[in-house]
Amino acid sequence: MTSRAQTYKGMKDYLPREMRLRQYIMKTLTEVAERYGFEPMQTPIVEYESTLAGKLGDDEKLIYRLQYGDDRLALRYDQTVSLARVVGQYPNDITFPFRRYAFGPSYRGERQQRGRFREFYQFDLDIVGVDSRVADAEVVAVISESLARLGFTNYRILLNHREVLSGLARVAGVPEEQASQVYRAIDKFDKIGVEGVHSELSKGGIGEDAAAPIVEFITLEGEVQAVLGAMRERLGADERALQAVLDLGAVVQLLQDLGVPEEAYAVAPRLARGLSYYTGVVFEAVIEQPPIGSLLGGGRYDRLIGSFAGREVPTVGTAFGIERLQIVMTELGLAPEESTAPRAFVTIFGAELQGDALRLAAELRAAGIPTVAALQPDKLGKQLKEADAKGVRYALVVGPDELTRGEVVVKDLRSGEQRSVARAAVAEALK
Repeated sequence: MTSRAQTYKGMKDYLPREMRLRQYIMKTLTEVAERYGFEPMQTPIVEYESTLAGKLGDDEKLIYRLQYGDDRLALRYDQTVSLARVVGQYPNDITFPFRRYAFGPSYRGERQQRGRFREFYQFDLDIVGVDSRVADAEVVAVISESLARLGFTNYRILLNHREVLSGLARVAGVPEEQASQVYRAIDKFDKIGVEGVHSELSKGGIGEDAAAPIVEFITLEGEVQAVLGAMRERLGADERALQAVLDLGAVVQLLQDLGVPEEAYAVAPRLARGLSYYTGVVFEAVIEQPPIGSLLGGGRYDRLIGSFAGREVPTVGTAFGIERLQIVMTELGLAPEESTAPRAFVTIFGAELQGDALRLAAELRAAGIPTVAALQPDKLGKQLKEADAKGVRYALVVGPDELTRGEVVVKDLRSGEQRSVARAAVAEALK
C-alpha cells in the first residue's frame, strides 16, 4: 500500500517560485550585513542537549530532543545559543568585537500559526564582546537598511530598554518577587491591549495603586524626545532606570548620526521582548498591514554567552525570520520580478536547429542572463506555454528564416508583443 505523501505538521516545502524569493531575501540581507563588516558563520543544527538545557526558561519544553547511542542531543532551538557555544569553544580564534551573521534552520515543537513554523529559517547578526551604544545603534541601522532594501516603506523599529521596565516595577512599588508578573503582562500588550494588560496585572496580584501608573507609562507614545522626557519624569527616582532612559537617548542620537530616517523608529515603553535573557536595549520592527505582529526583534544580552565563556561577554543582536518576511512581502507585492523566474526561454524550432538554439542559450548565460533552454523539439505553442507557466518573461525563437537573416524573434510573454532582434544584439536587448 502506497503511503500518503505529506509534510510533517509545522513544516513547509518551498517550490521554485517561493524559493527564489527566499534567495532574494537572503542575498539582500547578506549584502547589507557585509557592508557593515559582519562576517559569515555557520553551526550544526544538532547540539548536545546540555548545550541548550537551562538557557531557554519556560521554552525548554519546545526543544526537539534526539538520542544517538549514548549521546543525548537536540535540534537547534535558535542560533543565539549556538553562537554562545562557539564563543566559549574558540576563544583564541575570534577577534573581538566580533560581528557575525548566520543563516539556517532552527526547530521548535510549538503550535503552528501564521508566520510561525516548527522548522523555520532565520538570518541572525550579532556584535559580540563590546558594551557599546554604537553597537546597539548599528544593529538597528542594519535592520532599517535591510527592510528598506527589501521594499518596505511602512515599518517602524520600536525601542525600549530592559531596565526601564524593571525600574517601572520598582517605582510603582511592585515587590521584587512579583516583578515577573509585570513583565509578562506588558509583553502581551500587542495581543490583549491596555485593558487586557490591566486585567493581567490584577490577576497577578498587582494592586490598583501600582497597576494604574504602569498602564499609564506603557501607553506613552509620540515624538521621540517627548517620550524620553516623560519616561525620565516618571522614573527619575530610580537611578538604574534613569540610566536606561539615557542609554535610549544615546541610541536615538547615534541612529541620527548613522542616517537612519527619523520616521523609521520610535521609543515604545510597552516593548518587552519577553525579557528572559535581555539585559539592555531591546527593539522590534513592526508594520500595521498586513496583520502579522512583529517582523523581527532583538536586543542586548550580556550574560548568555558568558555561561559558556566563563566570563561576561556583552552582546547585541537580532534575527530576521525568513518565513515571516516572505509572507509579508508576498502579500504586499514586494517580490521583485528578477526573483521569480529565469529571464529568457530559448525554444527549439526543429531537430535540425537544436544546435543553434543551444548555442544561443549558452551565449545568453555567458552574458549573465538566466536562461532556460527547451530540452527537445516540440510544437512551438507548447514550448511557449511551458515558458509562461515557469514565469519566464521572454521567449526566443530561432527558425529557418530568422537563421538566414541573422535574427532572433523575442516574444514578451506578458504583453504578447514580439520583435525581431539581430542575433548579436539579443543579450543587450534582454538586459
